[in-house]
Amino acid sequence: MTRLEKDSLGEALLPADCLYGIQSQRAKDNFPDLGRTVNARLIRAIVQIKKAAAQTLAELIPDRAEVYRAVAAAADEVLGGLFAEAFVVPAIQGGAGTSTNMNCNEVLANLALIKLGHKPGSYERCHPLDDVNRGQSTNDVYPSALRIAAIELLRGLSQAAAQLQEALQEKENEFAAVPKLGRTELMDAAPITLGEEFGAYAQALARDRWRLYKMEERLREINLGGQAVGLADRTTKRFRFGMVERLRQATGIGLAAAEYPMDVTQNNDVFVEASGLLRAMAVNLKKIAGDFRLMNSGPYGGLGEIRLAPLQLGSTAMPGKVNPVVPEMVVCAALKVMANDLALTMAAGHGELELNAFVPVIAESLLESLELLTQAANIFRLKAVATVEANPGRCRELLEKSLARAAQYAPLLGYDRVTQIIGQWPDRPSQALAALEAEFRAKGGL
Repeated sequence: MTRLEKDSLGEALLPADCLYGIQSQRAKDNFPDLGRTVNARLIRAIVQIKKAAAQTLAELIPDRAEVYRAVAAAADEVLGGLFAEAFVVPAIQGGAGTSTNMNCNEVLANLALIKLGHKPGSYERCHPLDDVNRGQSTNDVYPSALRIAAIELLRGLSQAAAQLQEALQEKENEFAAVPKLGRTELMDAAPITLGEEFGAYAQALARDRWRLYKMEERLREINLGGQAVGLADRTTKRFRFGMVERLRQATGIGLAAAEYPMDVTQNNDVFVEASGLLRAMAVNLKKIAGDFRLMNSGPYGGLGEIRLAPLQLGSTAMPGKVNPVVPEMVVCAALKVMANDLALTMAAGHGELELNAFVPVIAESLLESLELLTQAANIFRLKAVATVEANPGRCRELLEKSLARAAQYAPLLGYDRVTQIIGQWPDRPSQALAALEAEFRAKGGL
């Protein structure tokens, strides 16, 4: 069984019970094989907006209240996890997100029609645009939904960052008494402890936590009611502020109606700022994971200062080889976040006049980065940081084989003299240190 839907461009044949409509089908046809569909978090946020709008309209337009209550009930079903297969539009699309908005409009309209005792496609009773999208535009729904989805994911990332910081601090305390060789530019430097090294990692994550905290504040302002160009001249204040208040209650987010909706409609610098903070966290994770790989290298021919838990075989050709797969995964995730930041930044700068047509790639990049960093931080904490062990013997061996302590003699003997003595024992650091100690004491050093 099929049904025929029409629009100003023509018609499309759909399965009779299909929950999406002709506009979603056109998007499927126009953007085939472009990767995954729209992020589920973004769909959820749009549906939350549709529900808030329907509930508000049910109060403002009593003679259509039955229809709007049906739309709100349909939204509840989607928010409860049903009908995910009906959201079929690819994440990468043209049209500033119109295809995504229409997919949600059509699905909710058809679910409402079923509740009202009608067949899908009977839009004279409940229309995707005249009813589900009433008082809205893609240009205010889509960016508002992106902010809601981003904040929800951000809260999960903030928790992951806090837990990772705490795990690093635990290792800072555990390794406080493990002396080791510090290195700068991969060359022997000064003595440190392994605990101090982990303490520095924890401090980097502390800054990330602060940045993430400030990010939510930036994302709370939404342009709902601004419609196409942000003028807010085609909706009443009761509708606009009624929607926003219902969204506050439903999401638990302190959303605020934009004082100047046109700004939020046309400018995307807030998303660039947010992505930049995610990039900073990605840089920290990449650096820490890279250090784990270096300190774990070996186990016989490398540094071997720490031991990562063996998680899987590392080679199809070399028996017994085990690779640091979790730190490597973290590096991969960090690189993808950095790439997403570049794509997002370029897209945000590519808007023209009152709208940015490329907001779908902004949304896909930002939400993917939030998800990637959350997953990477959690896995890194559980499977690398929490299980890592120190190798005190190896740390001590490398420290004693180095000239790391030579710098302490420079204030009394002078930089050039210390260099000269070291040069007399190029391959025997212990003898060089003994000579430095002897001359140091001869000159009154303690």
